[in-house]
Amino acid sequence: MDRIYVTGHRNPDTDSVVSAMAYAALRNALGERHYVAARLGHLSDETKLILNRFGFEPPMLLKNVRTQVQDLDFDVPPILHEAVTVNRAWSEMQEDSQISAIPVTDDEGHLQGMLTAGDIAGFDMETIEAPDLRAVPLFNILSVLEGQLLSETEEVINTLTGEVILALPQSGELPPFRQKETILVCGSQPEMLRQAVEFGVACVILCQAELPDDIRAMVKNTCIISTPYDSLRAVRRIFQAIPVGRLAHRQEITSFHLEDYIDDVREVVLQSRYRSYPILDSEEKVVGTLSRYHLIKPRRKQVVLVDHNEAAQSVPGLNQAEVLAIIDHHRLADIQTKNPIYFRNEPVGSTCTIVAGMYQERGMMPSPKLAGLMAAAIISDTVMFKSPTCTARDRKMAERMAKIADLGLDELGREIFSASAPEDQPVSQLLFADFKEFHIAGHSFGVSQITCVDSDRHLGRKEEFMELMEQTKAEHDYSMMLLMLTDVLLEGSKILCLGGEDIFQQAFNVELKDHEAFLPRVMSRKKQIVPMLSALWG
Repeated sequence: MDRIYVTGHRNPDTDSVVSAMAYAALRNALGERHYVAARLGHLSDETKLILNRFGFEPPMLLKNVRTQVQDLDFDVPPILHEAVTVNRAWSEMQEDSQISAIPVTDDEGHLQGMLTAGDIAGFDMETIEAPDLRAVPLFNILSVLEGQLLSETEEVINTLTGEVILALPQSGELPPFRQKETILVCGSQPEMLRQAVEFGVACVILCQAELPDDIRAMVKNTCIISTPYDSLRAVRRIFQAIPVGRLAHRQEITSFHLEDYIDDVREVVLQSRYRSYPILDSEEKVVGTLSRYHLIKPRRKQVVLVDHNEAAQSVPGLNQAEVLAIIDHHRLADIQTKNPIYFRNEPVGSTCTIVAGMYQERGMMPSPKLAGLMAAAIISDTVMFKSPTCTARDRKMAERMAKIADLGLDELGREIFSASAPEDQPVSQLLFADFKEFHIAGHSFGVSQITCVDSDRHLGRKEEFMELMEQTKAEHDYSMMLLMLTDVLLEGSKILCLGGEDIFQQAFNVELKDHEAFLPRVMSRKKQIVPMLSALWG
């Protein structure tokens, strides 16, 4: 079963990370064991503290959900070692008419070449003009002829070399062979057999006949093999004893890896002429083959989105994925789906409040550790219940989770918000730890939020923040760039505004002084900042 990724927004905050973990845990607990929590960026210090506090590992980092080769229903044909006989390869192709090429590998499974039916047919035609074998393993010949070794040379041999000659009834005195490097195919022809042994040809293939005892006693330098096949079939099958590694196409092979993106693969395939392409894993071992028709309708990665429903905040490559569900508490945005999905959006202060309610609806009680984690996420997103987005339901659900976890909310809140960022933490890490991009009425703008208990300490680095904000604004062509320093103790936010200052002052009825202002009782980006700007921009 393919994974279903549960992911929050980019630059994830605690609520985004924990709601993804809690929802994945709920679905897996109900019997669907393929839900995997994921995150789209680095964790903030606060989120790390909370995860460590309750003994959880961070979710996996998901870079994008673009369709990859590993998402295709690619072919898994037999993958043959280069020493395998052509006969075996041909049998595999005959059993499955869909196989257009077979990968040939070495002992470690690394690609050595590709073998097609055309390669085998071409070689078969060449043997008409040049019926020679060169150092073909004896075991290979015994295998294709279903043969039995009746007599060996005085020295043990592992390979056979020579011109393949079919012995017909003689019309003259001279035998059909002229050199010792000969592989003679004959039937019940005692005189021919005697001459071959006396001459010391390399090998005699005895077809549907017995080896006379007197001739067996003469053998010194000739390998004699018996086969149940008639002489004509034996001649043709001998050449199928060639190791496939000698026939396989080795030059200019186009291969792909499981991690390659379909967009890139499609471009390469359209410019090449091959019907089948080997697929390699991260260790360069062959795992299958890809054909053009595999690219027509690829399987999409499946995702569940939590704590957002806006494409700009979601996982890169979302347009190539299948969204199965959205659980959120923000305004409706722009994500579109091809099919109806489960969509749950409720006006509460934390997505974890919704997820905790889903546990309750399904008669599931989270473990004490998970309940404590969800309580911490609710406290974080509601800023200890002081955010205007906070509802009575948030407080009630946090209290219920805290009771399951046997902890106090006040103590947990102080622990969370006292974990301020270190003095030496890079400004870039602070600014983008909780950053969101918005697109409203033709305007693009970014809003970063840092929740703390000492906003003045961060303002001491104002010049660094402003320099990075200016750079970010230019790179993304934002109309406005805002930094919210939300102070829990002051119950408000100190704002740094760059671009659109007139709009900001009009929206919040405040005067900016050197790009700075204080907004009392403004604690929420989604409910107090974005809606006011949206109203002015229409």
